[in-house]
Amino acid sequence: MAGFRLQYPDNRELTGGDLLAQSLKHIGVEVAFGLHGGHLDSFFMGCESMGIRLVDTRHETAAVQAAEGYSRISNKLGVCFVTANSGAVAQLLARAKRPVIITGTGTKSPSARKNLVQLAETCVVPIFNTSKFALFTEKSPMLSRGTAGELAKLPLLGLPRPDLILLLGARTGMFLGGRGGAIIPPLDCALVQVDCDGGEIGRTLPVDLGIVSDADAFVTAMKLKVSSARQSASAVDKQWVQTVLGLATLALPYEKEPKTSASGLLHPYHAVKHVFSAVEPGSIVVLDGGEAGAWAANLAMHCQPSAMMTATGYLGFLGTGFGYSLGCAVAAPDRKVVNIQGDGSAGFHLMELDTYKRLNLNIMTVIVNNSSWGMSSNGQDLVYGTKNPARPISSLSSRTEYDVVAKGLQNAAAKVSSLSDIQSTVSSFQAMNGPSCINLIVDRKPVHPVTTAMVGMTEDPDLIVVPYYDNLPRTRYKL
Repeated sequence: MAGFRLQYPDNRELTGGDLLAQSLKHIGVEVAFGLHGGHLDSFFMGCESMGIRLVDTRHETAAVQAAEGYSRISNKLGVCFVTANSGAVAQLLARAKRPVIITGTGTKSPSARKNLVQLAETCVVPIFNTSKFALFTEKSPMLSRGTAGELAKLPLLGLPRPDLILLLGARTGMFLGGRGGAIIPPLDCALVQVDCDGGEIGRTLPVDLGIVSDADAFVTAMKLKVSSARQSASAVDKQWVQTVLGLATLALPYEKEPKTSASGLLHPYHAVKHVFSAVEPGSIVVLDGGEAGAWAANLAMHCQPSAMMTATGYLGFLGTGFGYSLGCAVAAPDRKVVNIQGDGSAGFHLMELDTYKRLNLNIMTVIVNNSSWGMSSNGQDLVYGTKNPARPISSLSSRTEYDVVAKGLQNAAAKVSSLSDIQSTVSSFQAMNGPSCINLIVDRKPVHPVTTAMVGMTEDPDLIVVPYYDNLPRTRYKL
């Protein structure tokens, strides 16, 4: 990269902060997120001089998450500051009958998405986003309206699974079913992983072919390879392709269940569905929480979002959606952002509602409130059942008024406990400028199937149950 000429301030001496700010400006940085610290003042002054926008948060973690959220949506470099504180692929593709492409954040650039869609349409290969980050800006008959988790439905429906998965700019782990094989079949399926970081390839799952490459560069090369070879999609089972693309539209069994439980509380499925049915199309949806995020992931497509991301990361960090929502709103002020939280996850960074108001951002926070750590509580039910009735530290107070806290932070807010009030409340909040918060009261039952799958409860004596990760074979020693 070529150098640049330093700009000297008129009314003060040049500092290290100026050097950093000017360097960032030179590489295209427009926004930086963070928390004030006196030792950063020279950097702040440098940013002010260079026209870099500073967005101040209430916690460093929110700043980091905001920078990543901003980068994902804007396709620009995300920056945060903190203070002192704690050829072979083409052959595989030609032979595959049931190929699938799973994409992650590595394919978020417009160029990568455009080239990817063209490749998929040429070869008749369905595209699934990971739930960690899903973009729906490109319109294509090969792009699933669901995420890769839909592929876990295939064995439940008695349908054949993929025989080739191209993992493109996406990483294995919790969002792709871990080592359990719910999404990526452990047998009879070739796995090709393309990642710019060679250390990620095969890190948690064995791969048949690993390629260290930028996703866009790889897809561009694949397009040329397929075009020059005049490769057809004759081997592909086109009926199977249409079946997997339709998985996201299959009605869930909860559709027929009562909208209100025996306790009088709203069924979480119906409550969250009503929320998304009233959300403005093209919104950005950020998912947080355990079961709250799981219900929302099933239903977010009802609002036809332009992008959706699960903020909890590969290790299930809760509360991070506040920072990601902040970054998304700064990156795309013309779009509404929906920040889905559970009442457990909301407790980590609820004060960022103050940041939303100070910047008057169009973020609607929905707290799916079941008065518990839902995934933990239901997980304890699954593991211990009636054998041990104790449910330690899995409940939260039903008297906590998140809407009152939000109003105190000058957000428009409402407590909603009936289906008839959801649409009008959501529509009203979406129509106004600035942040809002809905305290949505729901039941903690039924247990979401993601919880059941993640807990992995089994009576098999040869397995050790490790909830939320992967069960381990029991080691036995002869004495």
